[in-house]
Amino acid sequence: MFVRKKSNSISQVAQLRSPKFKQSGSNCTLTFWYYNYGLSVGAAEMQLLVDGLEQPTVLWRVYYNQGNQWLKAVIQLGRLPHPFQLSLEKISLGIYDGISAIDDVTFENCALPSPVLSCEGPNRFWCRDTKACVDRLSVCDLVDNCGDGSDEENCNPDLQCDFENGMCNWEQATEDDFDWIRIQGPTPTVNTGPLKDHTTGTARGHYLYMESSKPQQFQDTAVLLSPLFNPSVTGTCIFRFHYHMFGKQVYKLSVFQRAVSNTKGWLLWYKFGNQGNRWIRQTIRISSSKPFQILVKGTVGDSFTGDIGLDDMSFRGCTLYNGNLPTVSTTTSGTSVPATVPMNNCTEKEFVCRVSGHCIQMIQKCDFRPDCSDKSDETACVTEVCNFDNEKRCGWYQPALEEMSGNYSIHTTNIFKWELGRGANLHPGQEKNSPLVDHTTCTEEGWYLFADSSNGEFGHTADIATPVISLTGPKCKIIFWNHMNGSTIGSLEVLCKTHNLTSKLWSQSGNQGPQWNRAEVFLGIRSDFQVVFRAKRGVSYMGDVAVDDITFEDCSPLLISGRPCTPEEFTCANKYCILKDNLCDFVNDCADNSDESPAI
Repeated sequence: MFVRKKSNSISQVAQLRSPKFKQSGSNCTLTFWYYNYGLSVGAAEMQLLVDGLEQPTVLWRVYYNQGNQWLKAVIQLGRLPHPFQLSLEKISLGIYDGISAIDDVTFENCALPSPVLSCEGPNRFWCRDTKACVDRLSVCDLVDNCGDGSDEENCNPDLQCDFENGMCNWEQATEDDFDWIRIQGPTPTVNTGPLKDHTTGTARGHYLYMESSKPQQFQDTAVLLSPLFNPSVTGTCIFRFHYHMFGKQVYKLSVFQRAVSNTKGWLLWYKFGNQGNRWIRQTIRISSSKPFQILVKGTVGDSFTGDIGLDDMSFRGCTLYNGNLPTVSTTTSGTSVPATVPMNNCTEKEFVCRVSGHCIQMIQKCDFRPDCSDKSDETACVTEVCNFDNEKRCGWYQPALEEMSGNYSIHTTNIFKWELGRGANLHPGQEKNSPLVDHTTCTEEGWYLFADSSNGEFGHTADIATPVISLTGPKCKIIFWNHMNGSTIGSLEVLCKTHNLTSKLWSQSGNQGPQWNRAEVFLGIRSDFQVVFRAKRGVSYMGDVAVDDITFEDCSPLLISGRPCTPEEFTCANKYCILKDNLCDFVNDCADNSDESPAI
């Protein structure tokens, strides 16, 4: 079917109507091919006309000349329970010069599910009237999958929200940059955002959207907070929602879970970029040993065509929590403020064990050996093994950042620094020079530590250090995996810092290929020192340096056993016992060098 030039009269309209359809199922999609070519060909749009609704709903629009070619349009109709018709409208405001055409119209998955004689299994639901068998995950998700509404009956209204009557029990966060907006019909900016809601599939329905036009700026965030939920250890608590990410500059939508109220929580799911002009369903299984809350965060892209929509958000198998989540107070290095010190007789030069009040020497604090029964002497230290999973830094901190700002404030955003990252969070284009998977789990979900070279300038350095380590043993070494892939990689160094003296123990520079490489650095016996990883930025952003799985091996200092040494052992001058195999091997195994004496 095509429209050709008829006359030059003002406001000409050409309409093409579909037959009237009784209803459509929840997965109904309409596709067709269109052609819109010519100097003054103008616009065309597809409208949805629903019985009982005066206002038509725009489903699709095309503007101006699209070139001498057929193009495909895909329209999501979804569940429409009332009779409806489609209308293709061509409007000319005066001069019409061109050809508009449509061909190959196809309806897919538009019937209601077929009835069945039996529907068995714990993951299936048998619809009451239509006798269809549907997935139990679709029960109480605000979508009539059965066609008779029976899968949406007897649902807890506190666990679902279609935004038709407000925000339900979802709240806007206060620590973000701006708020989500409740709206009907299309968003104000063309070529981005939904044209209709997901619940009703018409311009009458409401949904939430994130406006990406000014005054919003790149990477500004809008965060929604769910109600609080009781622990769900079995993973039976399920969060379902529909999102719409359409537009050239759509950036990111992510879902977090938190158990502490003044934290951002940990990432459960995210999606980057333009996903097409459609509502997409997402299901997330949640497990938590503590009461928790869900955060849905939208992030603005670098222009105004980045609107994101949310609709039909529901929980299943979850119960609401009546209390409040705990808050945490942190020091500048991100560690929890210690509890009050118990009653003790310790001197200023001794460490007080947190639970018992027992006194130990300060040199026994942070020496990779727990000397307190509650291990409190090793809590504010670097951990022996760190894989950075669950976003834990294991005591590693960045001295320069903390001098600049006590709480990683806005002033440190564009500085070359170490950050936690993972393959799942990479921006489009970052994949070429950042690790796609961590070393620990070899998955996109695993975390690693990386120096992000999209910040800073050529020659800038970023240090990340351990807290002061009191004492190590003679065999102590640090093993780690590093990833240095990119055309402009700078360098990575391992330094030992003792008071004001810094010495280089290991270094590597330049592109090492797209894989994790193992490195081992001998430390031996040292006291009151810090290990520092120093990344140096190359000439451009294509050079992220990453580390993972940092292990301090055999680092606890020697212990005087209080027994005589065995015949297989050598008695050091300081009464330590070491194996005779370690004599005269150029290693100070005794800590006083008596195993390397020329007299032996």
